[in-house]
Amino acid sequence: MNRVTERRRVVRLREQQRSVRPDTLAAEEPLEIRVNGEPLTVTMRTPGHDFDLVAGFLVSEGLVARTSELSALRYCAGTDAEGRNTYNVIDAALPGQRALPVSAHRNLLTSSACGLCGRETIDAIRNRVPYPVGEDPLRVSAETLYALPDALRAAQKVFDSTGGLHAAGLFSADGELRCLREDVGRHNTVDKVVGWALREGELPLRGQLLLVSGRASFELTQKAAMAGLPLLAAVSAPSSLAVDLAEELGLTLVGFLRGRGANVYAAPDRITD
Repeated sequence: MNRVTERRRVVRLREQQRSVRPDTLAAEEPLEIRVNGEPLTVTMRTPGHDFDLVAGFLVSEGLVARTSELSALRYCAGTDAEGRNTYNVIDAALPGQRALPVSAHRNLLTSSACGLCGRETIDAIRNRVPYPVGEDPLRVSAETLYALPDALRAAQKVFDSTGGLHAAGLFSADGELRCLREDVGRHNTVDKVVGWALREGELPLRGQLLLVSGRASFELTQKAAMAGLPLLAAVSAPSSLAVDLAEELGLTLVGFLRGRGANVYAAPDRITD
């Protein structure tokens, strides 16, 4: 069964015409994440690359920084009315059966209005980032940047059928697409890319860059930094707190990357003519 997309009956309105037709939608289901059998959080996601998602989430939360710190990932409890596995619960095994810190427990089903002071939030993230992204010698030409959105869009296979998914793409300094992930959640796309890198033994992602299909929020900037990425680009706008964090860390932040133009909000020296 294809769990990435689902078919639904819709009534289509065009001018004065009405017709009934099937439509393809991006699937959205809850995923419970456990660590050493202990519930951590629940997030909504598009099924697919679930192990990457969980691995990347653990990196973003500072619970894992290298491949050796994640022993195994497995689907566990969770069945439907017929007793079939829903594949909506994953347990991550960390070495030593260590207990989660109290601060790790949180509910992801919240808004971006977390109530935290911007300055305190940036200080907390800066102290947790395990890699000195500001020291990364990456240089990327403007011409390479301009070509990235088309490369990302061409690789978005599920978006073609649904029009309802975000994407994140990991690129080399010369513009080669190394990994692309799609999801209904912007943050999930980045976690899936970072999780792929962790499972491939490639963290930190030095000398590489990440492009996201939407805006660059504080959370996405944090996730990029936690993975050691020196450059984050977005086809839409960044938030003010995302720019503050990027400046603090020395991470290059690019927004409005469209056509043959872009705005560089932080660490512009990495972009060459």
